[in-house]
Amino acid sequence: MSSKFNMVLAAFLVGCALFLVNTQYQARHLFVELERAQAQARQLDIEWAQLQLDQSTLGKHARIEEIAHRDVGMTQLTPARTQYLTEDGHEPR
Repeated sequence: MSSKFNMVLAAFLVGCALFLVNTQYQARHLFVELERAQAQARQLDIEWAQLQLDQSTLGKHARIEEIAHRDVGMTQLTPARTQYLTEDGHEPR
């Protein structure tokens, strides 16, 4: 009777040990995944900050005006260059 009890106890102990090893393996695996996810989150934060900086730089009025002058050949609108049309399609006198 005692040997059967010892065998059951030994089997239970081996089962617990295997369960513990498996649990530690899964914990290490999950920790590695967590580290990867955190590294990716840091990289995405850096990219987001860079995109916000790019957006603020590209959207500045002075830059848009400079590109309009240089690339498109646009100039400032002045009252002397403004043409007013009446309903009949002619300029007022």
